[in-house]
Amino acid sequence: MIRALPETLVNRIAAGEVVERPASAVKELVENAIDAGASRVDVTLSRGGKALIAVVDDGRGMTPDDLALAVERHCTSKLTADSDLTDIRTLGFRGEALPSIGSVARLAITSRPPGADQAWRIAVESGAVGAVEPAAHPPGTRVEVCDLFHATPARLKFLKADRTEQNHAADILKRLAMAHPEVAFSLSDGTRGLLKAPALTGGLLDDPHAARRERLGAVLGRDFAANCVTVDVDREGARLTGHAGLPTFHKATAQDQFLFVNGRPVRDRLLHGAIRGAYQDFLARDRHPVVALYLDLDPAAVDVNVHPAKTEVRFRDAALVRGLIVSGIRHALAGAGHRASTTVAAGVLGHARPEGREERPAPRLALGGGAWRGGLRPASDTLETARAWQAPPPDAGFAEAPAPVAQAMPDAETDAPDAPLGRARAQLHATYIVAETVDGLVIVDQHAAHERLVYERMKDALANGGIARQGLLLPEVVDLDEGAASRLVARADELADLGLVVEGFGPGAVVVREVPALLGQVNAAGLVRDLADELAEWGQTLALKDRMADVCGTMACHGSVRAGRRLNEAEMNALLRQMEATPHSGQCNHGRPTYVELRLADIERLFGRR
Repeated sequence: MIRALPETLVNRIAAGEVVERPASAVKELVENAIDAGASRVDVTLSRGGKALIAVVDDGRGMTPDDLALAVERHCTSKLTADSDLTDIRTLGFRGEALPSIGSVARLAITSRPPGADQAWRIAVESGAVGAVEPAAHPPGTRVEVCDLFHATPARLKFLKADRTEQNHAADILKRLAMAHPEVAFSLSDGTRGLLKAPALTGGLLDDPHAARRERLGAVLGRDFAANCVTVDVDREGARLTGHAGLPTFHKATAQDQFLFVNGRPVRDRLLHGAIRGAYQDFLARDRHPVVALYLDLDPAAVDVNVHPAKTEVRFRDAALVRGLIVSGIRHALAGAGHRASTTVAAGVLGHARPEGREERPAPRLALGGGAWRGGLRPASDTLETARAWQAPPPDAGFAEAPAPVAQAMPDAETDAPDAPLGRARAQLHATYIVAETVDGLVIVDQHAAHERLVYERMKDALANGGIARQGLLLPEVVDLDEGAASRLVARADELADLGLVVEGFGPGAVVVREVPALLGQVNAAGLVRDLADELAEWGQTLALKDRMADVCGTMACHGSVRAGRRLNEAEMNALLRQMEATPHSGQCNHGRPTYVELRLADIERLFGRR
């Protein structure tokens, strides 16, 4: 027998979708305050929001009639006709939040419009609506939610510890604060402040980028504000703005990726996938960038009426949105040049001389006359020819030349103390270059830095007609298992486009006839075996062009100057100058820094001078 459900049960069913946990209630109530034009929103939680959620704002407030309707299902001031669903310009619009909360908690709303003689109050307990009564309250609205889910005890069992629920609510408020820098936000547990984000006014609001950077610094910390680049790109009526963290400023999870669509915080797989694609050249798969991106487009081009929680969206032109994010982030990162995040140096200083660690005696150093000890080699050592090696031409025959350290810079001066990365002064342990800058020093990982340079040159070559090849005078036979050999032979045409020419050589072997000229002398067998392993992991159905970054990265690693190779002064300076001229050279292909910069002030602190 089919029967109509009681109104209270209907509201509780709806509450299961709208109010999943205390943070969900916080989100709905704060969004209502923002829609009401509030310039200040204060949130107080007790026991992570299970015992109390109080949201106070200074917005437009509600009249007695508005209060009575506000706690009824599907009553809202934000929609008036069917057509409004395709032109949603507010955060809330469904008219479900307050009745849903009132059906599973004790809800009280006190509100007073500006200019009204007094305030009014209405209470709802487990779905039972009380009468509207006079009350005392300044202009604005106060909403109190007590004993959340007391009417549905089973839901309480699924909630986490108080601290966990509090953190979820704080994350919601952070996201809303990032989207609305013109509004002041605060969060408290009743005894201490958990978040404070003052409203930005005056000249800052005239510059959206500056306003958002200031608000992001207040919410995420100054490290992000100091280690991000500005994103600003538009295409076909859609505009993407915001800030993207430098690749060396990364995290273990994607928790610090903040995405907003028309001012609405969202969690969307398409957007997160686009961010991953934009950083794929710069980060290892287990590391995640920090970003805060704001997408503004015609409301008719995005559907926000997907789920009652309103955190999911659907785009009319998903390809446009994805392309906008990928190109916007990549363009911004390219403009950062060789920058690495300041947190790299901070990490070095934080690990310097930890308490309890036994200090070793300093190595004996004698730099005069070319003598050296302790693994440090002066840049002026003349035991090797002072010249910067260049990549051999495509027709050079057998690749007997060492891997090229850096392409020659026609206007580069060896003595460049004013250059961003300074002048090479020494090589440590045949692995690290030490350069002196105007106000400090730079330590460069020569292999990681050169790997990035070779990788960027391979990308440029691919974009400009293909990678030049050089033939091996004596083709090299590489023994593999039959499966690995067959996978390589099946991809021979694709590998040839990347400068690597291989042919089958009986069962379980291939012969290498040509290698990319950019790589110079390369261990062909090691390169081929690594590529065979990667092909096995990727499977047969994926075209190499879809994993171009990975293939080029593997080749660049094999073609880079190795750790342990002695470099002369000209080679080291050529590497520094090429890094300064190459985008993304501040990190290797896996997101690790290629250099650490220590300012003179940092060095003085290490020695107790500051």
